[in-house]
Amino acid sequence: MTTLRIGNASGFYGDRFDAMREMLTGGELDVLTGDYLAELTMLILGRDRLKDPAAGYARTFLRQLEECLGLAHERSVKIVTNAGGLHPAGLADAVRQLAERLGIPARVAHVEGDDLKAGYPDSLAAHAYLGGFGIAACLREGADVVVTGRVTDAALVTGPAAAHFGWGPREYDRLAGAVVAGHVLECGAQATGGNYAFFAERAGDLRRPGFPLAEIHEDGSCVITKHPGTGGFVDVGTVTAQLLYETAGARYAGPDVTARLDTIRLTQDGPDRVRIEGVRGEAPPPTLKVGLNRLGGFRNEVAFVLTGLDIEAKAALVRGQMETAFAQAKSAPADISWDLVRTDAPDAPTEETASALLRLVVRDPDERLVGRALSGAAVELALASYPGFHVLAPPGKGAPYGVFEDVYVPHGAVDHVAVLDDGRRVPVAPAHDTLVLEDLPTPELPEPLPDGPTRRAPLGLVAGARSGDKGPNANVGVWVRTDEAWRWLVHELTAERFRELLPESRALPVTRHVLPNLRALNFVVEGILGAGVAARHRFDPQAKALGEWLRSRHLDIPEALL
Repeated sequence: MTTLRIGNASGFYGDRFDAMREMLTGGELDVLTGDYLAELTMLILGRDRLKDPAAGYARTFLRQLEECLGLAHERSVKIVTNAGGLHPAGLADAVRQLAERLGIPARVAHVEGDDLKAGYPDSLAAHAYLGGFGIAACLREGADVVVTGRVTDAALVTGPAAAHFGWGPREYDRLAGAVVAGHVLECGAQATGGNYAFFAERAGDLRRPGFPLAEIHEDGSCVITKHPGTGGFVDVGTVTAQLLYETAGARYAGPDVTARLDTIRLTQDGPDRVRIEGVRGEAPPPTLKVGLNRLGGFRNEVAFVLTGLDIEAKAALVRGQMETAFAQAKSAPADISWDLVRTDAPDAPTEETASALLRLVVRDPDERLVGRALSGAAVELALASYPGFHVLAPPGKGAPYGVFEDVYVPHGAVDHVAVLDDGRRVPVAPAHDTLVLEDLPTPELPEPLPDGPTRRAPLGLVAGARSGDKGPNANVGVWVRTDEAWRWLVHELTAERFRELLPESRALPVTRHVLPNLRALNFVVEGILGAGVAARHRFDPQAKALGEWLRSRHLDIPEALL
């Protein structure tokens, strides 16, 4: 059968607005996907729907479609998106109304079954991560636009591929290949040079990266590429970086299949073309992941600016003053955290570079304790604290924050349904076979490099990295580009050395996963993000730059690699 060309036009809610038009006009496509959902997005949409029951979906998608539905129809491009969020039926109706207003014939279907809030009444949103066979059912019945709620990001690709090639639910190797393609595409320009560790080598190409597409073949293999003439670049490094993003071990589990990341083979197939093949698949695990979002309380912060000399003493003074004020009020917030950020430099040529920041973050179920209690105590110190006292901004009233957690339910606990344009409801059967997920044994490691001269230098001169969040945990994927560097990295960067290099992880469980085919190590740091991104537990709440911090750390590197 013919190659299926699937492109991506959105990696998150807020991505580049004109990407949909660029993808539809820039080259050949069969299917255009858009990924709008993340853990934080579900919380945002849940709060939207509290105010308006008709809300709960990504309105940006509808505005993009107003410009582009005609283009998609002219070019016979199917559109598949999870922009339905918490209200896929509502978005599907809105798309039908838009198509009627524009005079464009479009059959619009949607997927239901992910919403499990009835079983978790204390949650703002509770959604199972569905697979791609609901999407496939919609496309097989002739849908032009398919809207879903919470499906796995890769399902936006596995669904169209299964529909196009006629794959059944037990064709695990083919499905696993499509999952890997979907994982590469899901974050948009991250596959075409965006957020790339070695960006400085190709900086001129990155002012406006194009969005990626996958040429998928019937056996599940694919080529990752982009439209001709668009910015950015696609090479083995950019694809490797995205493959490591927000993953853990070699078994990458989903509702349709568990993809074996340790079987992936990457080869450069020409300029801006990377071939992915050899992916093996296994039966999915017996349960589905369910993401729960709830309101955790209220949060506020203030950043005190400390300038010039005696930074530590100034910080100690204002901290003691604030703690005394809380004690006298007998109403301190339940959670109080302090961070001194030493951005100051000695003998600095500007006031800003002579200044450090002392961040105070408070959380409490009572909105008053993070509002007036904090702002009153901080503002009252304006003329009675350290020399040069000022803050970046006066603390406000405080804002609600969310907490994310995941639980697991059997496949049969959800009613996965494809709802067609004419109202017919097509049930989607749960997985026939399942396999309990277990970590694979550590693969055989290559011989270490022979001893030789070393130089103290940043890890990033040799290794790339990409990091991200999964609930309270973070992952840091680290890879190198030569066999010699791999022989050094796999023996040097143990979990223990990782903890040494990133002191924030020293008291936390750190698991190292080895992926020799990618010359990569993947580290999972449990609990570093507290209650998840919405709780903003740390300075970098989604661990986006954790990998870059690791790359900046110095260690003894063989001179032969430098």
